[in-house]
Amino acid sequence: MIHKYTTRSAARARLLLSTAAVLAVVTSGGIWETAQAAPPVATTATPALNTPAWTTQTVAPGVQVRSATIDNAAAKPFWTVTVQAPATGRLSGAATWAAVGPQSWADTTAQQLRAGGFEPRVETVRWPDYADTPRGVMGVRVRIGSYATQADAQTAARAVTAAGFHTSADWTGYDAEQPADRENVHVAVIDPHAFTGTVEGTHDGNVAQRVTTSSVAAKLGSLVGVNAGFFVTSNADGVQGTQSGLSADRGRLESMAAGSRASLIIGDGGRHVRVADLTTTVTVRAGAARYQAQGINRVPGLIRDCGRPGGTPSELPWQDVTCKATDDLVLFTDAFEEPLPTGPGTQVVLDGAGRVVSAGARGGTVPVGGTVLQGIGSAADWLTAHAGTGQRIGVSEVVRDTEGGRVPLDGDDSIVSAAPTLVRDGRISIDAAAEGVVDPQDLSFGYAWANTRQPRTMAGVDARGRLILATVDGRQSGGSEGFTLQEAAAFMRSLGAVDALNLDGGGSTAMAVGGVLVNKPSDATGERAVGGTIQVLPAQAH
Repeated sequence: MIHKYTTRSAARARLLLSTAAVLAVVTSGGIWETAQAAPPVATTATPALNTPAWTTQTVAPGVQVRSATIDNAAAKPFWTVTVQAPATGRLSGAATWAAVGPQSWADTTAQQLRAGGFEPRVETVRWPDYADTPRGVMGVRVRIGSYATQADAQTAARAVTAAGFHTSADWTGYDAEQPADRENVHVAVIDPHAFTGTVEGTHDGNVAQRVTTSSVAAKLGSLVGVNAGFFVTSNADGVQGTQSGLSADRGRLESMAAGSRASLIIGDGGRHVRVADLTTTVTVRAGAARYQAQGINRVPGLIRDCGRPGGTPSELPWQDVTCKATDDLVLFTDAFEEPLPTGPGTQVVLDGAGRVVSAGARGGTVPVGGTVLQGIGSAADWLTAHAGTGQRIGVSEVVRDTEGGRVPLDGDDSIVSAAPTLVRDGRISIDAAAEGVVDPQDLSFGYAWANTRQPRTMAGVDARGRLILATVDGRQSGGSEGFTLQEAAAFMRSLGAVDALNLDGGGSTAMAVGGVLVNKPSDATGERAVGGTIQVLPAQAH
């Protein structure tokens, strides 16, 4: 029997059990022989969990990969119909829909559904324990029925839609309020004290391309590879494959930060790894004149994931939103191996010594060893006034953490960035609102991305300085359902991570071992081509 109303205490209990399920399975028997996590406390309320059979592979001294399927026999997910609430996007001002709405809407909607012959149930949804969002009730969800198949739920949804409601057919196994029934996980741990190879973030030479994680791994002879940060996926948002956040390859900044977001700093080829929120500043100088560039290797005027001064409708980071700028200066490096963006404005081409070799309309390509500056609006005016042929142009780049400390970059350093932070100083600490992946004032934004189970890729570092790379498959009803952000944080902490962040996920989630994909991506077409990867390379490959 499905209860018509979900009480606050029951909803809270299910959320706690779903997180406890992850911790209980991971810590039972110890996923790593050196793990410090305490064993779970047995209670009569704990769901029936099957202890997973971990397969272990040591791919090199200091590099170990373990894989498992976490099963929960007590979880009984099903297909259902969700009646969505009307909403207004806070940034766009456009009418949209949300899976969760206010109590007044839920009460009215339930009454209307009953009058139409349906039997709705109203479910309370609570905020996860994020570090920077409200506590207590997030909103209320209205649903109808339980169905064995997606097709049955879709048939029922059409009937509800015909009665004047906006609906979706949903799998309850993706809900945070109840435990998942299955999660396929892969975990790699790289110990810098024993591993003689290197770890690096890489775009495989071209920051403006999309390639699969496994193909890069196979090409480079990688021991382990995972996908890295967020990137542009649509021509409407820029050049596909370019990063929508901070990235650095072999000591060279290849894209700028989206506000202050979580980053994985891979120092000294993986000898020193840490997680920190980072910002970037790029200053262009012509004599005494200065102008702040707000982008590297992206289309001027288009700022995917926002987070740059001058962007509208927001200068804050906003996940999967493209902000715009009318005055914009962008630097292109020779790692941008596609045709340069064209359009209004101007550009100057610099040689390796920083001297202007040409100035004029936007377009062409970046010369090997050189750079290009493109400007629109006032930035174009500044270039015209200060960057004539033969003029020397200086470019300085600064990366800082939130404490103000400068992050130096040498030839064996990499940075990959995504969002949000999951674990900080050994505690779960998810700054979801500050990093722009949820909005407490707009429940249509980020709810499914953050608060429902999704495929995810995660990275962290433990107290011994070991790098942890992990994936969970998702969006597979009856297969593997994924993690919420809260579960991802709990999982990383259970592995011993003292600091951890969420990398790109969804269809991008991929792990390759020995150049062969070991997880099951969620895209129907198979492994997704991504904008960047993290590769663990044997000594002879670097």
